[in-house]
Amino acid sequence: MLGGRRGAIDATLPPLAFAAGWLWGGESLWGGVGAALAVGAVVAGVRLRRGDRPRSVLIGLLAVCVAALIAVRTGRAENFFLIQVLSNAASALAWTVSIVVRWPLLGVLVGAVLGQRARWRRDPVLLRGYGRASWVWTATYLLRVAVFVPLYLGGQVLALVVARVALTWPLVAAALALSWVVLRRSLPAGHPGLRHPVAPPR
Repeated sequence: MLGGRRGAIDATLPPLAFAAGWLWGGESLWGGVGAALAVGAVVAGVRLRRGDRPRSVLIGLLAVCVAALIAVRTGRAENFFLIQVLSNAASALAWTVSIVVRWPLLGVLVGAVLGQRARWRRDPVLLRGYGRASWVWTATYLLRVAVFVPLYLGGQVLALVVARVALTWPLVAAALALSWVVLRRSLPAGHPGLRHPVAPPR
């Protein structure tokens, strides 16, 4: 969400490289892993040059390294995508729990960007709106899990790559648009908007 379209595209390059190396090497696991690590290192270098936070860059590169290690240790190419499957399942759970406990993660993220800390939670209208809009993001993670799990269990490496790309930045863009619509429609006429939480009178 916060990395924008460029960040989402960067995240799809190592999986694409893995598929290309895997195919080029005649379904060679080492070919796929080598290509993914090489592209991951290049992406990290480019991100550092354009001023991305070193911590964020290192986390992204570490994710590629861990995925490659899992695939090599297990000898199964589809395990390169195991982290994606697990992280999306965990994200779906986290977003659901956040809504249930009335700390919707969309509100947490937007509030942090706007420098509001937790002031948005004092506005019942915003709290309700962020809760509704957060279900959109929960649905994206559930959709990925529903698509990834059968492909992973079936060992469909190329299909996993296609799904990984299709369900990254296009899905994020759609979720951003839809959650914005849901959030805006949750605000009654006369509400000052996201930047101006309205606390109820005591």
